[in-house]
Amino acid sequence: MTSRTASCRCGQLRATVGGEPVRASVCHCLNCQKRSGSAFAVQVRWPAEKVAIEGRSATFVKAGDSGGTATFHFCPDCGSDVYYLAGAEDLVAIPIGAFDEPYHLPLNYSVYESRKHPWVEIDASEHYD
Repeated sequence: MTSRTASCRCGQLRATVGGEPVRASVCHCLNCQKRSGSAFAVQVRWPAEKVAIEGRSATFVKAGDSGGTATFHFCPDCGSDVYYLAGAEDLVAIPIGAFDEPYHLPLNYSVYESRKHPWVEIDASEHYD
């Protein structure tokens, strides 16, 4: 079984995932732009039972454009987002940049493309506005 580890910048908060992800998506919504400090954010989702969390986290709850909420877990020491839980989904989303080896994760979806910056080009199998 494949195992991958994601962590904050200081290493105090870690998430270890097993198996293959359910999906990987790039999101162009304004919340993801603010959260990432970039033009978009990329996150990968696993079933909650395939994720082991170690370390302390602080949380921030944010409502999205759809009205649903997400609970973001970040390191209280260095401030890095390590994972989040979206609404009632039984999935754990982890920003791709938090992984120790982020280079071999597939990208399946591109969402909120109506807010995509015009200079961004995304190669994903499915696109949504």
